[in-house]
Amino acid sequence: MNAERFSKFYGGAPEFFIPGRTFPVDIQFSRSPCEDYVDSAVKQVLAIHVSQGAGDILVFMTGQEDIEITCELVAERLKLLNDPPKLSILPIYSQMPADLQAKIFERAAPGVRKVIVATNIAETSLTVDGIMYVVDAGFSKLKVYNPRMGMDTLQITPISQANASQRAGRAGRTGPGKCFHLYTERAFRDEFYIQTIPEIQRTNLANTVLLLKSLGVKDLLDFDFMDPPPQDTITTSLFDLWALGALDNIGDLTPLGKTMTAFPMDPSLAKLIITSEDYGCSEEMLTIVSMLSVPSVFYRPKERQEESDAAREKFFVPESDHLTLLHVYTQWKINGYSDGWCIKHFLHPKALRRAKEIRDQLQDIMKMHKMQFTSCGTDWDVIRKCICSGYYHQAAKVKGIGEYINLRTSVTIQLHPTSALYGLGYLPDYVIYHELILTSKEYMSCVTSVDPHWLADLGAVFYSVKEKGYSARDKRVTEIEFNRKAELEAQLETQINPPAQDQQAPRNP
Repeated sequence: MNAERFSKFYGGAPEFFIPGRTFPVDIQFSRSPCEDYVDSAVKQVLAIHVSQGAGDILVFMTGQEDIEITCELVAERLKLLNDPPKLSILPIYSQMPADLQAKIFERAAPGVRKVIVATNIAETSLTVDGIMYVVDAGFSKLKVYNPRMGMDTLQITPISQANASQRAGRAGRTGPGKCFHLYTERAFRDEFYIQTIPEIQRTNLANTVLLLKSLGVKDLLDFDFMDPPPQDTITTSLFDLWALGALDNIGDLTPLGKTMTAFPMDPSLAKLIITSEDYGCSEEMLTIVSMLSVPSVFYRPKERQEESDAAREKFFVPESDHLTLLHVYTQWKINGYSDGWCIKHFLHPKALRRAKEIRDQLQDIMKMHKMQFTSCGTDWDVIRKCICSGYYHQAAKVKGIGEYINLRTSVTIQLHPTSALYGLGYLPDYVIYHELILTSKEYMSCVTSVDPHWLADLGAVFYSVKEKGYSARDKRVTEIEFNRKAELEAQLETQINPPAQDQQAPRNP
């Protein structure tokens, strides 16, 4: 989609254009800025349905919540019309079961118009025949990484001009069509970026940095990236790799780091697999890592939320979400990898099958490196300690009801309501988490309770044990304290050969 940019980067490489078969699309912009894009989209869909000729409608929304509300509102307002033409309303988003997703490709009954409400998955990933009208809300959900907090945020952001033209083009695949943009032409011209911000500038680079280090790149801050990522992100990634033991004090790969490069995944997950050999739980850790590498396996349909929550609770292991995932996979295996069993227990069969594929792939890599396969049986505390060895840099201490405080950044973070630890009645004093996600609040995703002494032993570069007086039962209260001196020293060591001020990588707009 941006061939010229690539051609220039590779020294004027020749470009070869393959013309696509597209029909003319009549593009219409909104006359005034719209305050509520969901409401405007619903009005536009009904206006097209009542006044325009035959042809299906494709509506672009931001995510599951918006899509479900849009579908409900279209159905409600259609009932208020006097004898309206028939309309089939079909949502599509990634967390939907595959059989429901497939419905959008089925041909509608004669005299029935389809309206498909989709995320930006329908922009490039799939093409539906018969689309003549496109309604574009002008927004999409973008994952942006904040290196200072080590947190991914899912932000609803305006799309780029390239996205807008791609969306409009969806109306001209099978015949001449119309695209209705729910924003003004001026906003499109003056407020939208020309291209979407490249992913390398808004993602955690730990895996990329590890790969570049393994290829022998010494100075990452001077590396010739096509789209240079923010300097903060590179230095944070270097620091995280140092904390995991993948890099030494001068930024060179350690033997552990070299082994980690063999696994095509987040360095923390790679470390879990490698250290699981020492803990004697590699079979279980392979399963957990595979389950963390796929989207959520739990399905929660809007009309059966209580039923699906009750089904999910049956799998809960009170002290750990990681062990909950292990429990789900083990039960699926016992039940012969059955799709019917998954549907009955509100699980995504597709996600579980993908986890099994990933597990087999990782098992092959382990065999290649002559690593041992061992199982710890029912001693799940060993697994928790092993998880702590890969995630001690992402630890938090209890602060209030459902609230924790990050040991490194002192940021207040929440337990997600879907966590196995949520609503336990008591909260573990110390936990580690897989990642932080900002939606309405800063939530910890996939949490496991840990013993504070494990943090002090495994993360000695960060934490030290502080004994606090005597409690009522004459037991010492143990507190883990974050050693900020270690962090500062490491960051100074890790920022190797910082470039001159005028050569600094441009910051993400």
